[in-house]
Amino acid sequence: MGAFISKRKESSLDGEEISFDHFQVLRAIGKGSFGKVCIVQKRDSKQMFAMKYMNKTQCEARDALNNVFREIEILASLNHPFLVNLWFSFQDSEDMFMVVDLLLGGDLRYHVQQGVQFSDQDVRLYILEVASALNYLHARNIIHRDIKPDNLLLDEEGHVHLTDFNIATVLRSGQLATSMSGTKPYMAPEVFECAAETCEGYSYAVDWWSLGVTAYEVRRGKRPYDIHSNTSLHEIRHMFLQALKFSPDCHPSLVHVLSRLLVVSPDKRISRLEDLVKIPYVGTLDMETLLQKKCRPNFTPPKDHLNCDPTFELEEMIIESRPLHKKKKRLSKQKSIKETQSSLSGTTEGEALVYEGMLVFNREQEEARKVRERREQEWQAELEESMKMSDPTGHGERQGQVL
Repeated sequence: MGAFISKRKESSLDGEEISFDHFQVLRAIGKGSFGKVCIVQKRDSKQMFAMKYMNKTQCEARDALNNVFREIEILASLNHPFLVNLWFSFQDSEDMFMVVDLLLGGDLRYHVQQGVQFSDQDVRLYILEVASALNYLHARNIIHRDIKPDNLLLDEEGHVHLTDFNIATVLRSGQLATSMSGTKPYMAPEVFECAAETCEGYSYAVDWWSLGVTAYEVRRGKRPYDIHSNTSLHEIRHMFLQALKFSPDCHPSLVHVLSRLLVVSPDKRISRLEDLVKIPYVGTLDMETLLQKKCRPNFTPPKDHLNCDPTFELEEMIIESRPLHKKKKRLSKQKSIKETQSSLSGTTEGEALVYEGMLVFNREQEEARKVRERREQEWQAELEESMKMSDPTGHGERQGQVL
């Protein structure tokens, strides 16, 4: 670790730098390889969010810091109705934090495992909502690279939102991605071929393949290709040559859509929203209505319980050695020890470790700034209109110039 002080700080609305102290931790709801997610409430606005926090030591040990920095940079530039949008990012000496939209409907993996039978209409809506998000991302040169049921969260109404940009990448004009990134069962054929050095690289079409695999799994309850972490490239190539099998009760038009997404050749695969909506089965849904979330989902997540594994909360309370709800007391104790050591040694060595490369982001501040700018523009327009009405010929202005 390096003891750097960030030069990229932004203040919250009350003038204070956004920090962990601005939030009340309610309960844990999920975890990843080196990060966990909990429900929090912002103390001033009382608004509820999901807070993802990642341990710095673990991130450094796994060489994942740049991924975290890049994910925050990407999310800070995005805002879309079918994404899990970032609101705040900050850090302390132990963790890096991302505060995002809270979606209480659970992820699609959870519901598939719970035995939910999703209908053709459900899957059609999910395809279009994710496709809308992909259209937005790809227009900004971003490949997500990890679309799967685990990364599609439902809100309380049942609309789907794409999350987890940890392995997303931004392409420059004419550039191709080359790394073998993603979750193996959902990775497109060209990603495998690129890893085998049999193709130059891949582009946005990989997300559309992953969408096809995900949609197939949500509809049928299992994936179209039985690929695992130890499946060989030879076996995978053989699977991709086999004809897809669909449930007998799957709507023929949905079969057609999935078949167009799961095309081995990226050049022949549907990989643009405008091509997807040309198919009558999905094109009957109006995109503007879709973006306004006026297309009502058939499946609504249960509201009588949290749609997640309850063991996350038990692990946080019983197993976790550094539980989040005790962070404030822990950091205060650490600060006291460091101050004592500094006074004894006469140095300031051992101050809070802050990463210079991490963006500290505050969407509330951004939104407030946009509101102020819009009001100023409206005021300026009203002023100009008032001046025109008081002197419609403009003679007064020209006479003033002559004088």
